[in-house]
Amino acid sequence: MLAIQSIHVSIGSVQVLRGLSLTVAHSSMTGLIGRNGAGKTTLLRSVMGHLVPTQGTIYFDGKDLAKTPKHERAALGIGYMPEDRGLVPELTVEENILVPLWATGAHNATQRLDFVYGVLPELTAMRERRALLLSGGQQKLVALARALAIGKRLLLLDEPFEGVAPALSMRLGEVIAGLRGSALSVLIAQSDLNHSRKLVDVEYVIERGANVAATEESAA
Repeated sequence: MLAIQSIHVSIGSVQVLRGLSLTVAHSSMTGLIGRNGAGKTTLLRSVMGHLVPTQGTIYFDGKDLAKTPKHERAALGIGYMPEDRGLVPELTVEENILVPLWATGAHNATQRLDFVYGVLPELTAMRERRALLLSGGQQKLVALARALAIGKRLLLLDEPFEGVAPALSMRLGEVIAGLRGSALSVLIAQSDLNHSRKLVDVEYVIERGANVAATEESAA
C-alpha cells in the first residue's frame, strides 16, 4: 500500500531523513518507533506532501506521490492525524471532521460521517461543541475522527497516545484495534511501543533519520 524507499528530507539546512525506507502492507498495522527528533513527523509530512524529499521515492498503491500535488493526496484516501491535533478551534467537532471532505470535494460526506460516528459514538453528543471547548484527550478523538473521515485506505497517526489521560488512551487503542481486518492500512508513529505493541504487525525503528531495524510482531 505504501512503499518508501531511501528518502532524504531536509528542513532548511538540516538533513532530517537520511535514506529511510519502509513499507506498509495492505490491511496491516505498522509501527514507526523513535525518540523525539528522530524524524517520524518529517516522514509523515513527506507522505502528505508538506515536505519534499531531495532523494528517494514514495509510492502509494503503485502511484508515485512525487507526481501528486499535496492538495490531491488526501483525495487518494489518506488520512493524517498530526501530533498537535491541528483542529480549527472555532469550528465545531462535526465541522472539523468534515474539513478534509470539504477540501477534497467528496460527495459521500454523509456516509463518512455515519461511519465515523459508528466508530466513535461518543463524538455524537459533542458534534455541535466548538473544538476550543474540548479537553486535550477529546481533541485527540476528533483528530482521529477527521483522519478516519477521509482516510478510507491509509491512516497516518502521529503520536496518537501522547499527552492523553489513561482512560482516553485505552479508548484510542480500542478504536485503532477495531480497525484491524478492515481495508485500512495504518502507520503509527510513536516514541515507544507501550500503547501499540499488541496492535502492530511490523515495527520499524528510526534513529537520526535512518532505519535501525524492522521486526515482525505477533498482533494480539
